[in-house]
This record gives sequence, structure tokens and C-alpha cells, in this order.
Amino acid sequence: MSAGCVIMTVASSTTTSRTRAPIVRKLIALIAGALTVGACTVGPSTKINTGIPAVPVRTEQTAPVSRALLDSLRTARANDTPDSTNNFKPSRETLALAATANPARDFAWTQVLRDTTLQSLVKEAVANNRNVRQAMARINEYRALNGIATSRYFPQITANASKSSNRTALGPSSPIQFDALRATADLSWELDFWGKTRRSVQASGFDLAGREDEVRATTITLVSDVASAYLQLREADAIIAIAEATLTSRASTLQIARRRFDQGLISELDVRQFEANLAEPAARVADYARQRTEGENALSLLLGNPPGAIPRGELLGDIVRGVTVPDTLPGALLARRPDVLRAQHDFQAAIARVGVTQAARLPTITLGGNYGAQRPGTESFLDHKGQIYTFQAGISLPLFTGGRLSSETRAARARAEEARNAYEQTVLVALRETGDAAAGVRLRRDQLVAQQTQERALQAAFSIAERRYASGISSYLEVLDAQRSLFSAQISRVQTERLYLLSTVQLFRALGGSWNTAP
Repeated sequence: MSAGCVIMTVASSTTTSRTRAPIVRKLIALIAGALTVGACTVGPSTKINTGIPAVPVRTEQTAPVSRALLDSLRTARANDTPDSTNNFKPSRETLALAATANPARDFAWTQVLRDTTLQSLVKEAVANNRNVRQAMARINEYRALNGIATSRYFPQITANASKSSNRTALGPSSPIQFDALRATADLSWELDFWGKTRRSVQASGFDLAGREDEVRATTITLVSDVASAYLQLREADAIIAIAEATLTSRASTLQIARRRFDQGLISELDVRQFEANLAEPAARVADYARQRTEGENALSLLLGNPPGAIPRGELLGDIVRGVTVPDTLPGALLARRPDVLRAQHDFQAAIARVGVTQAARLPTITLGGNYGAQRPGTESFLDHKGQIYTFQAGISLPLFTGGRLSSETRAARARAEEARNAYEQTVLVALRETGDAAAGVRLRRDQLVAQQTQERALQAAFSIAERRYASGISSYLEVLDAQRSLFSAQISRVQTERLYLLSTVQLFRALGGSWNTAP
């Protein structure tokens, strides 16, 4: 139930321009006054505090003594020079990694993983991925919805035309019969006096921004998935190469053993032990060849292609060499995460809709009317005597709605509270994921330093064992033990390289694709 009050209604079927002018001036003055006064907006502010604390890369997970040892190992590995006589020398990467880095440096995906082949694969995946296209299509939908909300700012004007034959009787007089040809332009305009339209436009704008955040989130997830699959593929390549090189080396050792057996220097048991030692790298080759095929098929799917061969770029070690991670990550980076922004925009849209429900409980001011002409026929249709118009301004105030309007406001406030908690939870999850990823990068780097140190030492031990066995100083057990230890260390080093790079990818995903604070 509502009460309405007509502020001004003027109607005429025949008028001259002289009598019409004062009415038009009054209408213009009324509209100008309403627009001047109608500048207030009810409802809570959509501005929210987005301050997020910085995320330090914690180092207390390792004791001071261990930290000092790991730092010294990193310095030693950075100063290592390649050994041209070493068939199993570590990859060139490795850890000329600075303990700190300039956090203002612009690190995009192409600068973190600088493999040009990987960058091409990422571009192909983004161009072909159906999930990204679906999210972009959703943006167009919400742009249209925002246009619908914005249209309420403007008056709605419609054109009408009709022709009729009429017969009417007034009292005892004879019936009157006449034809009428009528054409009018109708105006309807609800003034945004309390900001209801502005709040609706705000809410739809935040909804649109949230859909744009979805595109970024989908793209970042796709990029990280492509990078992870590519790194796993390069890991399989590296392990297959190590296993094949180990097969060659062990086959060479087996030839030495057979010659020594022919010379009566060792028993047949020794020869059989060397032959059995060939099985481990051979099994690794078969296993990782299978994994490589599966990895190519998985990456093809991400690219939107049928299963097929994937081009290769740099080695894992070459990719590792160019990675540097800052020790402190500003909280502003987390505020730009797509999921954080999406939750923030959902929260702001919910706040704006509280204002819409509050404005609906206040008086509504509308302007309306029509202007046109009516004549019996087309002759002299545009004559001033046939012009008609109606202009009106009205106000309506809801007095009793059975609690509907107040319930709508309470529901909107509850949705805003729900969105606020969702936003805060999203921020907490972002802090946890970023902290985990930052610690993972630092500690995987330490692990890689230790793995490289172990591999280098075992390579030297294996070379010594080979020389001692060839000269008859040591037994075959010493060579076998050195071979097995070196092979295991090489595999572990490659796996740690991949895990370190994967931690870097996870960190960039946790930070929304960059750790540069510039917009």
C-alpha cells in the first residue's frame, strides 16, 4: 500500500504556443530543481580497507648452524668451474642465486621462466583454452547488465500512434461519432533522488570487475599448469639422459671387468654383478620414457591440441640459473590477486545493494507525460489546434508493505556480511599460500645446493674408484657402490631442480602472476 501525490498535472487537447510556453518553462524548472536536489546517496560506503601485511620469507625453519653451512655451500657452488673431464658434471645452473633480490624489479611470467619455448606454449594455451574464452564471454554478459543498470539514469521515451473510430453519447443529447488519428511521444523518468540507481550501477560495476578478475584467475591457473607440465616433461628428459649416460658408463666398466675376468684377475661373480648393475638405469629409461609420453599428452590437452610431440627449450638447470626471488613480499601484491580482488568486488557489490534496498523505502519522485497531436484525419494533422500534451510530476511513499522492504534490507545486510567474511577468508588463504610458496622457494634452493654438493663429491669419488679398479687397487664393490650413489644423487638433483622451479611457479601463482608492486 502506498500513497501518491501529484505535484503538477496539466492536460490540454487544444492549445496555442502562447499558453503552452509557461507550462514548458515550469516543467524545465521542475526537472532542474529535482536534479539539483537529488544528489544524495543512502546506504553504507563501498570503500573497504584492503591493507594486507607483508609476507616475509621465513628462515627460522633451519637452525643458525645449518643456515651458515647452507650459505657456505651456496657460495662454493657459485664459484665452481666446470670439469671438462667429468662425464657427469652438474648442470651449469646452479646456484649462483643471490640471497636477496630487488623487490622492485619487474618479474612477469616471461621473466621468471625465460625459456622461449615455454613462453610460446603459454601463449598458445591462453589463445586456445576454452575456459579462458568462456570467462571472457561472461565479461560481455556483465557489461550488458551494467548497461541495463546505467540506462535507468535516463528518461524512457516511447513513440505511439493510433487511429480509431469513436461513437459516444453524453446525456440525452444525440450520440457523437468521430474519427481520431493520434500520435504522441511518451516520457517516463524516475529521478535518482536517493541514489537507488547510482547504487545499482555501482553494484553492477563491481559485478563486472569480478568477472574480469575471473579471467585473470583462469589465465594464471592455466599458465601455472602449463609451466608445471613443461617442467615435469623436462625433468623426464633430464633423467632419461642421465640414465642413458649411466648405461654407457656402466657398460664401459663391464668391459673392463670382462677383460680382467679373461685375465683370471677376478671371478665370474664379479662380472655378473656388473651385468646386474646395468638393469637399474635401463629400468629408469623405460619408466621415464613412459612418463615423458604421458607428460606430452597432458601438455597437449592444456594447449587445446590432440596428443602429440611437444617442442623443447632450455634444460632445467639453465632455467634455474635465471631465477631470483626477493626475501620480502609486500602485502600489496596479495591485494592484487584475482581471487582476492574477486572477493573484494563481491563484497563491495553486496554493500552497494544494501543502499538499493534502503533507497527503496524512501519516497520515489517521477516525471512523466506525453506530447503529440490528434486530428480527425491526416489533413492539418500538425496544426497547433490539434496538439495535445500531458506533463506531470509525482511522488510516492511506501506506507505499508507487510515488512517486505525492511526484510529486503536485512537480507541485503546479511549478504554483505557473508561477502565480508568470504573476503577476509580469501585474504587469509592468500597469506597462507604465499607464505608456503615463499618458504618452499627458499628451502628448495637450499636443498638444491646440498644436492649439488653431494653430486659433485660423489662424481669425484666415482672417478677415483674407477681409476683404482682399473689399476687393480680396489675391488668391484667399491666401483659398484660409487656408481649407484652417483646415479641416485644425479636423479635427486634433477628432481630437486624441478621442485625448485615448481615452487617458483607456485609463488607467482600465489602472488597473482607477479611480485612487482608497480601497477
